[in-house]
Amino acid sequence: MTEKHTHGQSLANVHSSVDTNKATGWKRLLAFIGPAYLVSVGYMDPGNWATDIAGGSAFGYKLIWVLFASNLIALLLQSLAARLGIVRGLDLAQASKHNYPRFVNFWLYILAQLAIIACDLAEIIGMAIGLKLLFNLPLIWGVSLTITDTVLMLWLMNKGMRKLEGFIVSMIFIIGLSFLIEMFIVKPDVVEIAKGFIPGNLFSGDKIHQQMLYIAIGIIGATVMPHNLYLHSSLVQTRKINRTDEGIRTSIKFNLIDTTVALNLAFFVNAAILILAAGAFFRNGYFQVAEIQDAYKLLEHIFGATAPTLFAIALIASGQSSTITGTLAGQIIMEGHINLRIEPWLRRLLTRFLAIVPAVFTILHYGDSGLGNLIILSQVVLSLQLGFAVIPLIHFTSDKKRMGRFAISTKVKVVAWASAILIVSLNAKLVYDQIGDWLTGNKAADIYIYIFVVPIVIFIALLLVYVFVRPLIFKYKETPVYVPHGLAEVLDEMDAITYHHIGVTIDFSKNDRDSIRHALMQGGKKARYTLIHIVETAGARYHGTDVMDNETQSDVDNLDKYVDEVKALGYHAVSQIGFGLPAKAITAIVKKDEIDFLVMGSHGHKVIKDLIYGSTVDKVRHNVNIPVLIVKQRKR
Repeated sequence: MTEKHTHGQSLANVHSSVDTNKATGWKRLLAFIGPAYLVSVGYMDPGNWATDIAGGSAFGYKLIWVLFASNLIALLLQSLAARLGIVRGLDLAQASKHNYPRFVNFWLYILAQLAIIACDLAEIIGMAIGLKLLFNLPLIWGVSLTITDTVLMLWLMNKGMRKLEGFIVSMIFIIGLSFLIEMFIVKPDVVEIAKGFIPGNLFSGDKIHQQMLYIAIGIIGATVMPHNLYLHSSLVQTRKINRTDEGIRTSIKFNLIDTTVALNLAFFVNAAILILAAGAFFRNGYFQVAEIQDAYKLLEHIFGATAPTLFAIALIASGQSSTITGTLAGQIIMEGHINLRIEPWLRRLLTRFLAIVPAVFTILHYGDSGLGNLIILSQVVLSLQLGFAVIPLIHFTSDKKRMGRFAISTKVKVVAWASAILIVSLNAKLVYDQIGDWLTGNKAADIYIYIFVVPIVIFIALLLVYVFVRPLIFKYKETPVYVPHGLAEVLDEMDAITYHHIGVTIDFSKNDRDSIRHALMQGGKKARYTLIHIVETAGARYHGTDVMDNETQSDVDNLDKYVDEVKALGYHAVSQIGFGLPAKAITAIVKKDEIDFLVMGSHGHKVIKDLIYGSTVDKVRHNVNIPVLIVKQRKR
């Protein structure tokens, strides 16, 4: 059923790190619980707050149906993402790398990265506003201070996946409890809430309906987040399952339960925010509360000090938790689409810096009042990117050749494509209306719109068409896949010198041959050899234990090839796979297996490259008390 593992694992350092096979009954269900909760925090970030507050204050309860429909679409798409990860052992970015050319994958990566930056922008602004509301800290300071949350995130990553999940769940609890208390304070109109579930018209040409459509698309973008599809397809692979039809079917079922519960909790939080805005502001005549800080002030004015304090605390919790999942998604799309793996702290800083720049510019140029509109704009950007994640996802999960009996049914396919058409159509209308407003609003800017904006829109539209059409034309063809490391090389007979138990680090590069050769020369045929490879995908880094995703299986297969070839040459060899941070994992294996000599390959990185990719050799040398032979890669 499963395809040949010929590519890198998603989140390899945590791939299959949670064993679901030992538990039975409800405990087995609990073993699957987790991935959807990490995903769900993205549905409760400050971007959702801004769109929900804007919609509730401007139109009362009328847009609850948009929120509900968005949640149903999100539930469908997230379940498809989970199915892709479980059945094929691929995250969405890796599957795209299989099916689209490098050029297309590059632009898919750029668009996905823009979506993550837009999401991070909302989290920055939300955190800064929360700090100002609680501590009266100027927004420009708050925005600048948000870069320090990188330290917290990396600390949690190093503590392991369970502690990370515990932190996320505690943040969700704070958010939910805060809004539950606020509902008792506001006392919304239950009958009007029920009427809000009845769909309304968004497509009339007047300004009011244009504004309603704009906010509705923002709600869709804030609810159905594209980077969450990448994240979910990877996180489900942290569960170790039986790769039988029954094991896969059980995994799909339990992950669907996990997704349903988590996303419905997120819906209730978002609905609570919109209902809060409708009950507190729209009902009292405050129709244009698009600013989160204005909502805080009005809550204080109407209900006293308790409600706004809870509001600010929940806002900070929301931004902090969403930051972590956004970073993880960034690693997945970078490794999947463009085959680039860099240190998590550097990736986090780059994303945060790119998000801070527009926030600081907005504050300096437009003042604090411009941040609310910037948050809503960021959510619209998220929605505009959705088609580039949703269309490939539906193609991949519909592919009976690769999904086998787990390909989605015709009914699910129809609903999924209808959702995709709805999303793309709403976005197309939004772009058309916005360009029309720009052209009529400022005649002097027409030339710039035609030179810069229109060509970009045409390029994105053509790219979307290509993404849709290619899997139909080349249905059973895949482009060659490149992973962060290569395949095993053929080994020849080598001279050897004597040693006892020698460890050799393997990274599936041209350096492997020299590393193994030096090791065999040290120990000869009397020594034992342990070939060590560390899986360091995002998942493996977070879990720090074995995760049998696609990259891990590929690495196991390649490492076994080396072991078999070394054995064929008359040497005693075994393989050892580690997970997580390379230096830490290598050190643990050396100590556990009582290795008395270690051979490591060096790529000769300089200071800048070591900062980007990490310097493993130096860290291992300082962490072990055995000789370490460093074999520098030779130019060939």
